[in-house]
Amino acid sequence: MWSGAGKVALVGVGYSALTRSSEGALGARAVEAAENAVAGAGLRLTDIDGLAAFPEAPYRGAGSTDGIDLVSVEYLLRHLKAAPEIQWYAEIEMGMVLSAVAEAANALIAGACTHALVWRALHQPGGAYGAVRTRYAAGETQFLTPFGFGSSFQPHAFAYQRYLSLHGAEREAMATLVVSQRANANRNPRAHFRDQPMTRDDYLNARMIADPLCLFDCDIPVEGAVAVVLTTAERARDLPNPPAYLRAYGQNTVRRPNLMPYTMADYMESGASIAGKLWERSGLRPEDVDVAELYDGFSPSVYYWLESSGFCGRGEAWQFVQDGRIELGGKLPVNTHGGALSEGRLHGMGHLAEAVLQVTGRAAGRQVEDCRVALATAGSPMLRGSGVLLTSEP
Repeated sequence: MWSGAGKVALVGVGYSALTRSSEGALGARAVEAAENAVAGAGLRLTDIDGLAAFPEAPYRGAGSTDGIDLVSVEYLLRHLKAAPEIQWYAEIEMGMVLSAVAEAANALIAGACTHALVWRALHQPGGAYGAVRTRYAAGETQFLTPFGFGSSFQPHAFAYQRYLSLHGAEREAMATLVVSQRANANRNPRAHFRDQPMTRDDYLNARMIADPLCLFDCDIPVEGAVAVVLTTAERARDLPNPPAYLRAYGQNTVRRPNLMPYTMADYMESGASIAGKLWERSGLRPEDVDVAELYDGFSPSVYYWLESSGFCGRGEAWQFVQDGRIELGGKLPVNTHGGALSEGRLHGMGHLAEAVLQVTGRAAGRQVEDCRVALATAGSPMLRGSGVLLTSEP
């Protein structure tokens, strides 16, 4: 059991507007999300004395202008009217945004700060998203980019095709997962696709992006930000809303060659390295989880997370998601906010925010009944993922 279990609480969630346009500065949206998270926690901006973020640009070749393409700790230090003297801050390069949550939790336990803000801001550039814009292919990319592996779609498609072939899975089975998440998004007023239902035929007839990935297997890029506020469980008792307690966190620590990581990596090995830490540190098991917010930058990642986390066996996820099991009211509701596929691409921050709302009973029309334990993951279990378990009681 992790000695910090239940000692840290997530007490505020804040969103900016999520749009497909990039009018205005991304930094302003990050400030908006931060202000909403602090207000939602019942705190003042001057209470915030810790900052943590995963500010990396969303794809290779993206811009790097602070406040436009990404939002760093330095940007919020300059633009957020927080405590006059920030006591602690951190920027994360690996593990994605839930690793920033882990850093903030450890800082709170150590007494390095009293209230920490964690955020993720994503830019939606104009033109073809993730298109190759370089004339040069250096390092490992010289073996990939000239042959069509220039964006993230291709390696994920390659890995998914391998999954289908190894396990006799049917691509059509994914329609159940994607349609279920869209139905959840239709209950989420913040979701990009909140007003656009989807049928199985819509999914099956969608154009291919990189076979076997179709358009609706890919997350929807948005411009926006999400932030959360963390504090100690003791301080959380004095705040107006019920907190979500951090029971455990896990990060991917499996070493592997860099070349073709999405294709060659064993998701069961690396994903289990995250989930194993969660179960060991929390004292909980997969059967204790009431809702799973599983990262879905591409839909097959949900399969990999389900299997590597122990909800079903290897090669069984495509069958596990059938028959209403992952829908609201099912045995294991998955991505109740719509996920990155239908709420919008937020690199796991939307998944964390939804997990907080679920275990605190504030998910409105998509609330899972008697939700006490929520799992949230970020990133691919094959490369640089992270996860947290949240509970309604310390």
